[in-house]
Amino acid sequence: MIENIPSEIIAIYKTLQEKNFQVYFVGGCVRNLIMQRGIKDWDLTTNATPEEMLALFPDGFYDNQFGTVGVPVILGTQSEAWRTPESKKDRSWTKSQDDVKTVVEITTFRTEEGYLDKRRPDNVIWGKSIEEDLARRDFTINAIALKIFIPVIPSETIVIPAKAGIQENRSPIRSGMTDKEIAASLTAPRNDMMIIDPYDGQKDIEKKIIRAVGDANKRFKEDALRLLRAIRITTELGFTIEEQTWKVIQEDANFITHVSGERIRIELLRILASDYPYDGIMLLKNAGLLDQIFPELMEGIGVSQVRPGRHHTSDVFTHNIESLKFCPAEDPIVRFATLLHDVGKPRVAAPDEQGLVIFHNHEIMGARIVRDICDRLKFSKKDRDKIVTLIRWHMFTVDEHITDAAVRRFIRRIGVENVKDMMDLRVGDRLGGGTQTAESWRLKLFKERVETQLQPAPFSINDLAIDGNDIMKELNIKPGPKIGEILQKLFEEVDEDLSKNTKEYLLKRVREL
Repeated sequence: MIENIPSEIIAIYKTLQEKNFQVYFVGGCVRNLIMQRGIKDWDLTTNATPEEMLALFPDGFYDNQFGTVGVPVILGTQSEAWRTPESKKDRSWTKSQDDVKTVVEITTFRTEEGYLDKRRPDNVIWGKSIEEDLARRDFTINAIALKIFIPVIPSETIVIPAKAGIQENRSPIRSGMTDKEIAASLTAPRNDMMIIDPYDGQKDIEKKIIRAVGDANKRFKEDALRLLRAIRITTELGFTIEEQTWKVIQEDANFITHVSGERIRIELLRILASDYPYDGIMLLKNAGLLDQIFPELMEGIGVSQVRPGRHHTSDVFTHNIESLKFCPAEDPIVRFATLLHDVGKPRVAAPDEQGLVIFHNHEIMGARIVRDICDRLKFSKKDRDKIVTLIRWHMFTVDEHITDAAVRRFIRRIGVENVKDMMDLRVGDRLGGGTQTAESWRLKLFKERVETQLQPAPFSINDLAIDGNDIMKELNIKPGPKIGEILQKLFEEVDEDLSKNTKEYLLKRVREL
């Protein structure tokens, strides 16, 4: 286990230990070490105060009241194997050549009191022991601490008294040992470590169970974000939620309104980035959390899409989540757009001449709804615009008779960078609607035509055979809005027939406009 901790992280741990502070690995990193999963975040806890930590780590920062000091660290190539698929997708990770920048969070032992806002403690009291600190944590699988021993000088064999919930696995460090012998002892697999597990988190890992620490009724009322974290961790690990914990989640689902949109977005995208995004969304629904987070999505329940001769056989809600299930994209942003791609249908549903349901302009309504959702969840402008674009234009036609100009307009509307994502959404849409094949022959042909227009790059106004200077010279006019207007008209004409893109023809048209 110890051999899988990057040396850069060990160095931080060692700095605290050498100053005679108690220090432990805690939380998800311990859980993932036990499970032999990739680790994104390294968290430590200690009896050192924030001020004492800052004295040891000059680059550290402390800007909160909860005793957490952040220490920037650059992990080398040896740590790359311990990055999860999720962490590689996470846009907060930056990579420069072979190094990865991250922040190790070190928190002072603490106990907490009062949670009037259902999110953060009213009072934080520095604790004295690791047991006190673990008692305040959310789930048993996250309430496990790992202590490792990195002696600086040879010492007598250390005998640690057995305690409940503590496992020891140590190589003896004896007087007279050489530095080489000490180093060999420290690098031996599973040596010099102690696991503190007072809530049987390891057993729950074996059983693949998410269980609240202590009284579940208290845990979720202390911090409503734990409602989402339970679903997210369950989805990421492929676990199930223990019965009493699940019951309390359902009872306390309305408390999620106390959590900021930003925090909800972070947890939601991690659910969507997992290997089981569909299952995660269904857990949110069954827990009563989806009603609070996405009431717009829930409007699709019971809104039938059935029409004779069409492949839809379910209601709008089921179609949306089934589309997510079959979407081939790995990007959680694209999965988010797929989940909500038909969210506008319930608000535009109306009968046609035959009395059958029709959803005229649902993509336009959906884009408006999703823009509001993205703002509510504090998405970045870049991600919001991508999501809105995918939903606004997802009803693109793939008729084999459309012109090349129409294909180019499609590319310009959605952006070159969104072409593959739009195709992935369409595949999810088809399969989520009950179609048995991911691509029709028309869609395959359309994709080929799009690819042709992308090579080497889509035709743009900058590719015209003349520019603004040519227009000013030909008409003997000064710079102004009229130049742009003429260029746009020429572009629209040439885009329909690229053979017209000659200087001679375009200058002739300039004189005629």
